[in-house]
Amino acid sequence: MSDQRPPAETLASVGSAEVLYRHARPSDAVEVAHLHADSWRAHYRGAYSDAFLDGDVVDDRVAFWTRRLGSEDPDRFTLLARSRDGLIGFAHTALAADPEWGALLENLHVARCAHRRGVGRRLMGRTAGVLLERSPSEGLHLWVLEQNRAARAFYEALGGSHVDSSATPAPGGDPARLAGTPMRRRYAWRDPRVLLAES
Repeated sequence: MSDQRPPAETLASVGSAEVLYRHARPSDAVEVAHLHADSWRAHYRGAYSDAFLDGDVVDDRVAFWTRRLGSEDPDRFTLLARSRDGLIGFAHTALAADPEWGALLENLHVARCAHRRGVGRRLMGRTAGVLLERSPSEGLHLWVLEQNRAARAFYEALGGSHVDSSATPAPGGDPARLAGTPMRRRYAWRDPRVLLAES
C-alpha cells in the first residue's frame, strides 16, 4: 500500500484551472464561514430548520470559524482548496476524537461550482496525509446526514465503511435549529492510507 503523503501546500490542476491546497490561517475565517453556510443551505435543508438556514446561519458560522481558526490547537487542522476565484473547498479534522474510531473529519465542504472535479477527493487524501504525519496509528471517521445520499455514495466510493448511526446533534446545541429528528451515519477508515491515492 502506498504511503506517499502529499505536501502540506501544493498546486493541483482541476480541468484547466489550478487549485492551491494549504493549511487555513485566521484570516481565512470569513471565507470559510461563507462556504460552510452555503453548503448547509444546499445540503442540510430538511435536517436543519429553514428559520436557521435562511436567518443567522452566516453570522453563526463567522463567529464559529473566527474562534476556531483564531486559536492554535495542535490536535486540529483545517485544509483549504483555493482556485483563482477564491475558496472552493475545506476540510477540518480533530485528532484523537474517538477512542475506537480515531480522528474525526468534522467538516468537508466543496463549493457547488467545484463539484465532481476531484476537489473533495484531494482534500480527503491530504487530510489522510496530515493525519499520518501527526498521529500515524489513528483511524479516521466522519458523520454524514442520512438524507445526503450523494455524500454517502462519495464516502463509500472512497472505501468508507458505515459503522453506526445516531441522531444528528443540533448546531450550536440549539434544538430549535433542527427540523424534526434527522439521523446521521458514521463512516470510518481503519487505515487512512487507502485515501492517499486520492491526493
